[in-house]
Amino acid sequence: MSKLQLNQTGSGFSKPLLLSSTNSHFFNHVHRRIYISYKPRTDHTSIALHRKAFGDGVITKRFNVISNVIRPSTTTDPEEEERTVTVKAVINARLNVGGLLSNLTLTGALDFVTDLVGRTILLELVSSELEPDTRLEKKNVKGYGHKVSKDGEELKLEGSFDVPESFGDIGAVLVQNEYHKEMYLKDIVLTVAGSSNAPPITITCNSWINSKYDDSSQMRIFFTNKSYLPSETPRGLKKLREKELENLRGDGKGERKSSDRIYDYDKYNDLGVPDSSDELARPVLGGTEHPYPRRCRTGRAPSEKDPLSEKRSLIVYVPRDEAFSEPKELQFSTTIVEEVLHALVPSFQAALLDNKLGFPHFTAIDNIFNQGVKLPKLKNQGSLRSLFPRLVASLSQIKDDLLRFDTPEIFNRNRFSWLEDEEFSRQTLAGVNPYSIQLVTEWPLKSKLDPNVYGPCECSITKELLEREIKGIMTVDEALEQKKLFILDYHDLLLPFVKKVRALEGTTLYGSRTIFFLTPDSTLRLIAIELTRPPMDYKPQWKKVFTPGYNATTCWLWKFAKVHVGAHDSGYHELVIHWLRTHCCLEPYIIATNRQLSAMHPIYRLLHPHLRYTMEINVRARLSLINAGGIIEQCFSPGKYSMELSSAAYDQIWRFDMEALPADLIRRGMAVEDPTAPHGLKLTIQDYPFANDGLLVWDAIKSWISDYVSHYYSKASLIETDSELQAWWTEIRTKGHEDKKNESWWPKLKDQDDLIQILTTIVWVASCHHAAVNFSQYTYGGYFPNRPSIARTNMPTEDMSREEHKLFMEKPESVLMKCFPSQIQAPLVMAVLRLLSTHSMDEEYLGDRIEPSWDENPHIKEAFERFNKKLIEVGGIIDARNADPKLLNRTGAGVVPYELLKPFSEPGMTGMGVPNSTSI
Repeated sequence: MSKLQLNQTGSGFSKPLLLSSTNSHFFNHVHRRIYISYKPRTDHTSIALHRKAFGDGVITKRFNVISNVIRPSTTTDPEEEERTVTVKAVINARLNVGGLLSNLTLTGALDFVTDLVGRTILLELVSSELEPDTRLEKKNVKGYGHKVSKDGEELKLEGSFDVPESFGDIGAVLVQNEYHKEMYLKDIVLTVAGSSNAPPITITCNSWINSKYDDSSQMRIFFTNKSYLPSETPRGLKKLREKELENLRGDGKGERKSSDRIYDYDKYNDLGVPDSSDELARPVLGGTEHPYPRRCRTGRAPSEKDPLSEKRSLIVYVPRDEAFSEPKELQFSTTIVEEVLHALVPSFQAALLDNKLGFPHFTAIDNIFNQGVKLPKLKNQGSLRSLFPRLVASLSQIKDDLLRFDTPEIFNRNRFSWLEDEEFSRQTLAGVNPYSIQLVTEWPLKSKLDPNVYGPCECSITKELLEREIKGIMTVDEALEQKKLFILDYHDLLLPFVKKVRALEGTTLYGSRTIFFLTPDSTLRLIAIELTRPPMDYKPQWKKVFTPGYNATTCWLWKFAKVHVGAHDSGYHELVIHWLRTHCCLEPYIIATNRQLSAMHPIYRLLHPHLRYTMEINVRARLSLINAGGIIEQCFSPGKYSMELSSAAYDQIWRFDMEALPADLIRRGMAVEDPTAPHGLKLTIQDYPFANDGLLVWDAIKSWISDYVSHYYSKASLIETDSELQAWWTEIRTKGHEDKKNESWWPKLKDQDDLIQILTTIVWVASCHHAAVNFSQYTYGGYFPNRPSIARTNMPTEDMSREEHKLFMEKPESVLMKCFPSQIQAPLVMAVLRLLSTHSMDEEYLGDRIEPSWDENPHIKEAFERFNKKLIEVGGIIDARNADPKLLNRTGAGVVPYELLKPFSEPGMTGMGVPNSTSI
């Protein structure tokens, strides 16, 4: 570990400067020590270097150092005042684009003067030690950094300090930005002037620094890269450690400014716009009525019509360091989704006589990729042209006022795959949502809903029907015993929303159950779909079972039933599996980590790479995706009740202890514990690509975290007595997930195994879970017949009029087109899915890049290197699996290989790669 130590070890009349605590033996190897004394001068620093040759007595020579030229010193008494050493600081920083443009302003001129006088940034070195006599913190050593070069927005500054010999280890640096504009501080590198032997100290910052002229500005605290448990904190840093956490917690009052770095909790009370219209009012999520995780508090004023809701604004606060990096910002521009919503939709609306018009036929859908979508000539055509290149592969795809979307991989490989039951089934195991399929463990299936409200609770899929569809291979009882029946069960979650959703225009909903049979080759066969409408509008419960057709009419009805189930799965995936279980549930972990774990805490440093950018993308989702009137409400079946449905799923389904991959698989009946099996689990379906690949990565993550935790916590008592760690876990449970704080299933945090399981679960959700359900969204949903986001019309057999029945019998395709997303909804969803499926240029992949604090610790560095090597091996295993013709759920004619959990990827829409964090 590189660090600067100014040590007090008296030896005769001088004291040695040990340049590294872990490399102090260096001087023994070269058989000399360096001694330093100081004499004040106006034009130079006087340093006496005393050499002691072992076995040769004491040889003393004194020198003056002026501009790196060593000259004899006139110092006669080395003890007349405390000796110092010159420490040089190199500061690497950058300015944002606004900072560069501001050079043309008055403040830019003032900052030019700041550079001219050499006071661009103020630094104060903080000792890790206390004064031996007073037991108080030692006086900080101050110095200014001045600009030495600027390359575009990259800034390099230098400064120097005269550090007393008795200063001890440098434990932190305080920083004040003397500019009138903010500055991004990358790192500070400290070296001993004139010495080529002392290793430098690098203090990693990666943080935005406010101008000192900001009314809330205070000196920023940056600790060295060495990690400490609270009980091991050097005495000189204890108060500073506590102060930094207090700064991050804030006082819970007032509206947050964009420059703030304050983390606090609030409910989801900003999704609606009640002041705009009653139609855009939405309930607050969080609390007894609508349980939900908490988000970061912004402190905006309450709306006028609903004092429980916040007023909305175009810019929503996130702590400053949670903002996107510039490459990521370039990909996902400040308002890109807002632009899609307010540019693409009006453009198509203006071009269509009927805003709800569906596509006339499948050829028109195919032409989105082959010929392109005609862009109307509007006043905002220029903004549209600047927007679309970020949504499609290249600018060349906009030509002659045509927008041509990238062809999704599934359409490239097999344009008819949406029709195939085999592909429908395969995607439950290897598609964008592999988290919903579960084992059927009892028959008959029964609803847990109140039959007085929702009608009879018995499933209408009978044993006789199932046995007919599985061709008499076995009885239902035998199938249950042999674990051959599986289900997508959206009955009880969706049925309470059916009446409300059907009151909306342009959408519909059912409760649904979809049954699959497991074949000997480990593939699933789709055999039955049940759709249910509860009693409503003075009509009794409607419940119908559909099976693969044997004539023209039943074949078409089967297609319609699959469209409805596909829309149910799309909505559940986006609102629950994707948004709720990754983005939303991670935010409390981020808030608690910053509020309760010091930046020098080893667990903070372990988690930090996995928590980057999530709060920023969540804010953008609240602005344009999940808000009232946003893309989700416009384009997915639950409409304005989408987020209420997400809240219901959180209430009924979400459990932290079940977010771990093995626990999730066991809960769904997709695996059982087996100590003799790989990963300690035996899969119910042997060829389950998500689970097979996921368990490889889960084990690699857990092994890495086990090594990390065991290094810092050699015994359980260190965990139990770690005040920051215990406060962190308590706050996650009682504040971040306050509505579930009394649940008995929350893991305890008493020993190393507890901590390893908790941390592995968080890292898994932030990285692998999100990657598995995000980066193939365009692959499977870009061609919307394969995965429609919405079903707009009821089944043809439900209360159909004579005219509708006639149209269905004569032109069933035209009726199906009315059920599919409209000509406005489809391209809007496609544009967003493509954006979300794309890796940025600066993506940070799981196990790919070592953090500076890990790199400086030999044990952690070695463990990380093993982790990296293991993930490279995982990528090779996945490639081999995708080349194995026996694995039919990931190989075959027209089949998209399963690569979502391959750890590394190139930028772009690749269908592979596991980023460290949920950042898109």
